[in-house]
This record gives sequence, C-alpha cells and structure tokens, in this order.
Amino acid sequence: VQLQASGGGLVQAGGSLRLSCAASGRTFRIYGMGWFRQAPGKEREFVAAISWNGDSIAYGDSVKGRFTISRDNAKITVYLQMNSLKPEDTAVYYCGATQYGMKPRRSSDEYDYWGQGTQVTVSS
Repeated sequence: VQLQASGGGLVQAGGSLRLSCAASGRTFRIYGMGWFRQAPGKEREFVAAISWNGDSIAYGDSVKGRFTISRDNAKITVYLQMNSLKPEDTAVYYCGATQYGMKPRRSSDEYDYWGQGTQVTVSS
C-alpha cells in the first residue's frame, strides 16, 4: 500500500482545511486508516482513525468536535475535514494504514504504511 497525502496549507485561525490521503493497492478496503501529526520538537500525536468499513471512528481529545475523518473505499481515499482550526493545530500531518482494521487504532506503532506528510500552518 502506498499513501499520498495532500491538502495542507496556510490558513487563519478559525478556518478550515480538508486533507486527503490517496492509497494505491487493491487491499486498501481492509485496512484501518489514521491521521497523526507532528509539530517541531514534539512527538507524533494521534489525531483520528477509522475502521476498514468506516463504522468505527476515534479522535484525539484535542481535535474532538472540530475534525472529521471519513473514507471512500471506492476512491481508495481517506479524508480529514478540519474546522475551527487553531494555531496549535500547526504540524505536519501524516496518514497511515494499519492491517488491524476492525477498530480504529490510536498508536502509531500499529501502522504499517505511511504517507509523506503534508504541512498545515494555522496563523493567529
């Protein structure tokens, strides 16, 4: 599975962005997917994850109520809609794929494949 993340950019606080993660490979539909982020000098942080069929979703506490993860298995793409963005959301965002797809996975150690990352910068 190869992953290509896109959609990052510069936005003012309170604004919105939608990230996309396009996957290759016919087995995409059985993988759980997740978004993580990493700010300079900080550890990689869990943002959101979704099960293989989209029925089960989890969010990190800092983004709950503002971000929405979704997936389109026909387009083999996972999305992260980010609303009400804050300066502290500034980071490189990474999408990952995990073979443990039945439930959303919060630990980056459980992910098998990663995209290259896309920069999100929120100005105050």
